[in-house]
Amino acid sequence: MLELYKPEGTNIDSEENRELCESLQGLEYAYTSGITLEGTVTKCDTDKNLTVELGKFTGIIPRSEAVYVPNGEPARDIAVITRVGKAVCVKITEISRDECGNIRVMLSRKKAQKECCDNYVSRLTPGEIIDARITHIEPFGAFCDVGCGVISLMSVDCISVSRIQNPKDRFFVGQYIRCAVKSGMDEFGRITLTHRELLGTWEENASLYRPGETAAGIVRSIEPYGIFVELTPNLAGLAEWREDVKVGQRAAVYIKSIIPEKMKIKLVIVDTQGVESAPKLPEYYISEGKIDYWKYSPDCSIKTVETYFGTEE
Repeated sequence: MLELYKPEGTNIDSEENRELCESLQGLEYAYTSGITLEGTVTKCDTDKNLTVELGKFTGIIPRSEAVYVPNGEPARDIAVITRVGKAVCVKITEISRDECGNIRVMLSRKKAQKECCDNYVSRLTPGEIIDARITHIEPFGAFCDVGCGVISLMSVDCISVSRIQNPKDRFFVGQYIRCAVKSGMDEFGRITLTHRELLGTWEENASLYRPGETAAGIVRSIEPYGIFVELTPNLAGLAEWREDVKVGQRAAVYIKSIIPEKMKIKLVIVDTQGVESAPKLPEYYISEGKIDYWKYSPDCSIKTVETYFGTEE
């Protein structure tokens, strides 16, 4: 079953997508019904037209139909070129035969994206939990496909409560995640995303540990007054300073104390190992529905960390 308005690549191996791309009748049905198909871009020619493999058939996305830009400006070449080797959502715009009798299929990714924006992205409201796929990572944030290749930004401070130096510490390109809409569509046709609210409160994360235990963590920051060791993506503790520790190392830490009033966990680094090689898949405390308000800090804490979605009360 084809899932409507999901990140590109979600439907490419679905039974319905394969069946529609297996025969001319299937393509014609998709064309007349306006169904969005998925295929793989195999080439970008010198005019920036894209060749797409659709099952047993080959289609062409003209340069002008490769990317939907809400403000009407031409898409940048890099946005077209980087589609090569990747799955794309497309609408069939024409099926014909050339002078040799070969089937000619013309496609539009732009139309699929516009429909997604009009019928799905524009209707998303703050706090809604949605699927997304990481497409590109920069030090300031992660770019996510929220549907049919429509891209939204998740800034680095919204990824987790535990601070990281780069989104690569959390995500990898191609990863499917859950996230919440931080702000609805603006005048430029963009939404923003957040992730940390799905990873549990301070109490939920701290309940996994007890004073006197030794646990595994990752060194995230080294300061003059101590070393921050991440126990979970939404929980870090402070260990005494040591000169032989490096950011990114895996660490075994002894838990000295847990102080809810200050949201602090005091640690002692027992041992360190090599640098963490790849981010772990996130574990979600909330994974569906809608959030109106989220409070990270315990009620007894002297500091309040919270998120209001929509109108603040």
